Amino acid sequence: MAKRRDLVLEGNQEMTTLGAFLESYNKSIPAGFSQASSEDLKDFQKLHPTLFKNKDEWSIEKHRKRLMDWLPARR
Repeated sequence: MAKRRDLVLEGNQEMTTLGAFLESYNKSIPAGFSQASSEDLKDFQKLHPTLFKNKDEWSIEKHRKRLMDWLPARR
């Protein structure tokens, strides 16, 4: 029997641009969480360079939780 593909997981693992990640992130965060800006994401990149092998590649799986934890401290 073939293993079923998890399309949500695959989408979350897909690498995307800063702009696409920003749009997806702000649409999907729970109510009460701060929305991110492009400036926030660029500062996050500078502070966490090891999370970015390629400068403008973001993924929900790799970056979303860390960004959610970091943003309140930034504010």
